[in-house]
Amino acid sequence: MQTLTSNTDHRGVLTLTLQRPEVHNAFDARMISELTAALTAADASKAVRIVVVTGAGKCFSAGADMHWMRSLVDASEADNHADALRLARLMRTLNYLSKPTIASINGSAFGGGLGLIAACDITIAAESARFGLTEARLGLAPAVISPYVFRRIGEGNARRYFLTGERFGCRRALDIGLVQQAAAEEELDGAVEAVVRQLLLSGPEAVTQCKQLVFGVAGHDRAKQKTMDEYTAGLIARLRVAAEGQEGLAAFLEKRQPGWVEKQQNEDG
Repeated sequence: MQTLTSNTDHRGVLTLTLQRPEVHNAFDARMISELTAALTAADASKAVRIVVVTGAGKCFSAGADMHWMRSLVDASEADNHADALRLARLMRTLNYLSKPTIASINGSAFGGGLGLIAACDITIAAESARFGLTEARLGLAPAVISPYVFRRIGEGNARRYFLTGERFGCRRALDIGLVQQAAAEEELDGAVEAVVRQLLLSGPEAVTQCKQLVFGVAGHDRAKQKTMDEYTAGLIARLRVAAEGQEGLAAFLEKRQPGWVEKQQNEDG
């Protein structure tokens, strides 16, 4: 089953739609592969000027797919590391794409879904969307997506939301810089189209150079990010096979509270 659909209009605007609405557009290995391939092709295509990333249905992306997570519970640290590197490659490809990218955030996004948002140049969300970096609730960390999210929300906000795993609404996402613009759900497509028209007024090569300018001034590039990815992938691989990560994932899959929450509740009660 196809996990991604793509459509390029006569202006060169490519829309990539995550197509797993039945699981809230959660990632699995196939979606990661298909999205990476589509972005790589878009980067090389002279016909593509702008890339829009969105989700089918009512959710942008819920992060990692439950069945995919189940397969990782028993995987080795080496296998988890290789798996994390594939996600890291996707994020790196999106972030450093030579074409301007827009996240059309049609609904809520959690975990890795926030990574996709943070790796886009322009982020526009439906006012009803909710967000969360929920990995710590599973005994894990938002490791692979952390460089992109960190650059969006800054150290202070990362030190809160990475740790608490709490969910927050669109207004808070605007306040911390994760989202740049909000629109009523029925007006989201129009808001995205307005930005597309603005981008089409700029020279294609100038836009590419402007993106490189931002990265150069900020002091990071694709090569440096690849080195960072080795660290973040190694971290999440270790956490997944550690006792706490195993308990957190098991609790999630069994739809129960993890042991550390149950212990605290017993102590409080």
